[in-house]
Amino acid sequence: MRLVSVITVNFNHSSVTEALLDSIFSKNTYAAIEVIVVDNGSEVNPVPGWMQKYPQVKFIRSEINLGFAGGNNLGIKAAKGDYLFFVNNDTEVTADLIGILAGTLDAHPEIGIISPKIRYFDQPNVLQYAGFTPMNYFTARNKCIGQFEEDNGQYDILTGETGYIHGAAMMLRREAIEKAGPMPENYFLYYEEMDWCEQVKRAGYTIWVNMQALIYHKESMTIGSKSALKEYFMNRNRILFVRRSCSFLVRAVFWPYFMLVVVPRNVLGYIKDGQWSFISVLCRAIVWNLTHSKNSTDLGFKVKNTA
Repeated sequence: MRLVSVITVNFNHSSVTEALLDSIFSKNTYAAIEVIVVDNGSEVNPVPGWMQKYPQVKFIRSEINLGFAGGNNLGIKAAKGDYLFFVNNDTEVTADLIGILAGTLDAHPEIGIISPKIRYFDQPNVLQYAGFTPMNYFTARNKCIGQFEEDNGQYDILTGETGYIHGAAMMLRREAIEKAGPMPENYFLYYEEMDWCEQVKRAGYTIWVNMQALIYHKESMTIGSKSALKEYFMNRNRILFVRRSCSFLVRAVFWPYFMLVVVPRNVLGYIKDGQWSFISVLCRAIVWNLTHSKNSTDLGFKVKNTA
């Protein structure tokens, strides 16, 4: 039985993280696990209290918010597992989840990274994720399969290769991380898992979803549905993903599409919704990509107490 390192990142949501830990220790049936929690610069340090409450967990404290990738990469450095299972702290596991994913990696050495089926926690029969379609790199658009549909098993046949994993729950084999590198820290929020999938594929591995494994996700507990932070990083990182992943020809098509289609559409939406300040946020996202290297870790946005 392979050791699985379960890694999650907390930022100012201690009770949510505790619910995840409680679900792991009360529901999970896979014995060979270690659990690692990275506190990503929460305003109030929860680690001392957690160490008393959960002595079986390995806790890491960062004094600053390193973002989704940076926090998880701290977990990677501390992990001892053959497989590393990254889960959002606003998820709750099911009994066979870890065992099914680990067993799939055991049976298919070509898999580098795999996600389970994801349902919404507050609507437990509704799908959030059943795989992703391939990316249209010219527009940087793809589709999350099954999202918002009632789960009647209609996508269970999709177990196998998929376009991308879902960042809320993803298991990687250690060898894939060693070959592809850690999660890219250029994004802070959004698109880092897609970039990581591209790196894993370039390292010679496949990307899978296993629809027999299930996790529940409390979506939007850490990031509101509309915020300047989200608008900035969704636009900045969409462009950055294309810059880091695609050829000159693809980029030459994407940039006119983004400027002539996406920008006017977004601006009209902001005006319609009375969100005038988002126009400058969108401009900042574009300017950042025009003035920074594709490998830059300068975020261009103050995020310490808002992510």
